[in-house]
Amino acid sequence: MSKVKPFRLAMAAVALVIPLALAAIVFFLARYSWQAIGFNGLRFLWTINWNLGNLYGDTVMRHGYEVPPGANYGILAFIVGTLFSSFLAILFAVPVSVGAAMFLSEKAPARMRPWLTMLVELVAVVPSVVFGLWGIFVLVPLIANWISPAITATLGFIPFFNMSNSTGSGYGLLAASIVLALMITPIITTTLYDALNQVPRELRESAYALGATHFEVVTSTMLPTARVTLIGGIVLALGRALGETMAVLMVSGGALNYLPGTIFTPISTMAAFILSQLDSALQDPSNMAVKSLAEIALVLFVITVLVNAAARLLVRRTINVRNA
Repeated sequence: MSKVKPFRLAMAAVALVIPLALAAIVFFLARYSWQAIGFNGLRFLWTINWNLGNLYGDTVMRHGYEVPPGANYGILAFIVGTLFSSFLAILFAVPVSVGAAMFLSEKAPARMRPWLTMLVELVAVVPSVVFGLWGIFVLVPLIANWISPAITATLGFIPFFNMSNSTGSGYGLLAASIVLALMITPIITTTLYDALNQVPRELRESAYALGATHFEVVTSTMLPTARVTLIGGIVLALGRALGETMAVLMVSGGALNYLPGTIFTPISTMAAFILSQLDSALQDPSNMAVKSLAEIALVLFVITVLVNAAARLLVRRTINVRNA
């Protein structure tokens, strides 16, 4: 027993590293941004007015805090850009991922399956800057010259899908969403592929015995069995999309102080905005701009936690319904 207890204590200490590191990060963000939280208040979340003010003038006192003249911080546009681009990316990625996983699991030639699976996994490790460069030189011109006119010609009667209401440059919400979709598709595909391969053989044979076709076996028997795993993969992918920085910064257009009016409108996400504004914020002699950027990071963390908590509740409800 004396040997078992130290081992358990060691394993417990190792297991606590991740939650303690997470708690330390949250504590740092909250502590560093505390003055910004007090200065900005709740209007920080629902106003659209990010202005660093006069960084070269004498600082002034506002609401008991020292800030540059004219400084205002509101991030609603960045919250909307983050949520819109992430959920559109999920909307694009899920059908492709499910189709790819079904093909790899059921239709891919046995000799080619390991190679195709490896290719899908390799896409997941491509650096985000590579996706960003591809987006700039391939995707953005494609959207500006071909995709935008085609969508406008088909769905232009809906203002959100009319390119005439945007800059028409190709940079914007659609480009960011497509790049994010390409980055998260391998995550969902590999997760679902592994789950489909673990469906019991007896379950498939039972469906075949009842007269189901191959397509019906996959869609009505195998996919429902792997539903919980699929939701978990989607949540992992959504977390990646919410926090992606460099690739989104390169193709989103870097919009400031306005909400996206169409799917082609330039946007900024919270993570990309922190990166793009950090150099300018460091010029603030009061440090309020940098602390406000830290507050953005804290808000992004809270959004990610809420999304994951909602997904966990959905998974739990799905399991309860299936067991019932």
